[in-house]
Amino acid sequence: MDSPSRSSVIIIGAGVSGISAAKVLAENGVEDILILEASDRIGGRIRKENFAGVSVELGAGWIAGVGGKESNPVWELANESGLRTCFSDYSNARYNIYDRRSDVNLSSYYSGKIFPSGLAADSYKKAVDSAIRQLRIQEAEFRGSDVFKATEPPSTPETPIELAIDFILHDFEMAEVEPISTYVDFGEREFLVADERGYEHLLYKMAQDFLFTSGGKILDTRLQLNKVVRELRHSRNGVTVITEDGSVYDANYVILSVSIGVLQSDLISFSPPLPRWKTEAIQQCDVIVYTKIFLKFPYKFWPCGPGKEFFIYAHERRGYYTFWQHMENAYPGSNILVVTLTNGESKRVEAQSDEDTLKEAMEVLRDMFGPNIPGATNILVPRWYNNRFQRGSYSNYPLITTDQDFHDIKAPVGRIFFTGEHTSERFSGYVHGGYLAGIDTGKAIVEEMGKDRERKSENQTFLLEPLLALTGSLTLTQTDTTVSGPHKCEIPTQLYLSSKIGIQEAIL
Repeated sequence: MDSPSRSSVIIIGAGVSGISAAKVLAENGVEDILILEASDRIGGRIRKENFAGVSVELGAGWIAGVGGKESNPVWELANESGLRTCFSDYSNARYNIYDRRSDVNLSSYYSGKIFPSGLAADSYKKAVDSAIRQLRIQEAEFRGSDVFKATEPPSTPETPIELAIDFILHDFEMAEVEPISTYVDFGEREFLVADERGYEHLLYKMAQDFLFTSGGKILDTRLQLNKVVRELRHSRNGVTVITEDGSVYDANYVILSVSIGVLQSDLISFSPPLPRWKTEAIQQCDVIVYTKIFLKFPYKFWPCGPGKEFFIYAHERRGYYTFWQHMENAYPGSNILVVTLTNGESKRVEAQSDEDTLKEAMEVLRDMFGPNIPGATNILVPRWYNNRFQRGSYSNYPLITTDQDFHDIKAPVGRIFFTGEHTSERFSGYVHGGYLAGIDTGKAIVEEMGKDRERKSENQTFLLEPLLALTGSLTLTQTDTTVSGPHKCEIPTQLYLSSKIGIQEAIL
């Protein structure tokens, strides 16, 4: 029998997939759930922070895939919640490339050095063609085809301009295995979240449907914050969850909605260990580290206006403070710049002090805009890779990933179900991928619980049938004709008195 503290389902992680899974469970009548979140807030890799008087998104910041034939579910939630957003056009960045080797002046006002737009466009086209050839060659090699072996090999980026464009293509526009899925299904437009309530407001709106809230805060005891799960002991009868503070929770099922980076780390142990096919699928996936560094200035010294939101810095070192964005479209007058680093550069910067990072960023800006620009008055450097509850920003599947890999990474192990953007075959790496994955996992749990009830009902019927058959063969001693059959308490006595069977046979 379940103990009073036993839950039907425990959800580990209160990010978008965990919250959407819990919502599905609640909508299907599963109310005895428990959500365990390691940090002091919900949202996961959706996280806002107040910086220089405005709300900035440290993690996911855009709603990608808008304006297509199908409606993006996250975009629908944003509209229902009145979330403030602004349109972003990355494509203009290719025309705003600053080359530190160039002597071309941007204007008499700005002393920076910008690469001529015509040459930039030509370099960009060549880089795109080279990237496409590289992808086709890799796919052909994976499929065992030699169709592209005789074609011109892709060029290797060498100059600062080529390295910068290669970084934009591979670390932004082609970072995911199948980015086309999002844009074909939902549209090509992207919107930056620019709301003081933050992107995470969407999660609070979802949670309000099934968790008790008051004054904009979740007060429901079924959400437990600062609960770091360290061990899962699982069997065919259920799962025991042990947290870092020594708390122990029991459940019939567990939904594990932590990031792929956490799954690859040693934060959570499993007893018995996960099967080999599961661990191999988990390790197959790459983890992208995506770091947005925010810089506050006393006044703006960069170009603004149409087509100027994004600009690129070309350096001999690939990805070295390459991709920049001003926040004037989102928050006019904020005087904030954002520079994005990825992977190796992200890890390097996370390991150094904010003072060193500020010094490097200012050297780059002065190289672009001249030595007389003002110094930044504040800096904010997120550290997603070194955060043991995240260990990275989002998943990225290699080109050689097979359908079986996707199946294995999201397949349950006994009573432990896995969810998150990394389990979304079509939308991995996106917020809507995590949202839809949570819905799918919630539905899978509901279906499994229904099957479990059917199995228990069948087992009870199977156990009762022999006993019911035996009662039909008994000679009743009651003479009261108003009683149509023996009382259940009298059956053992009648079995004992009956000469047709023995005690041992009745027990068997």
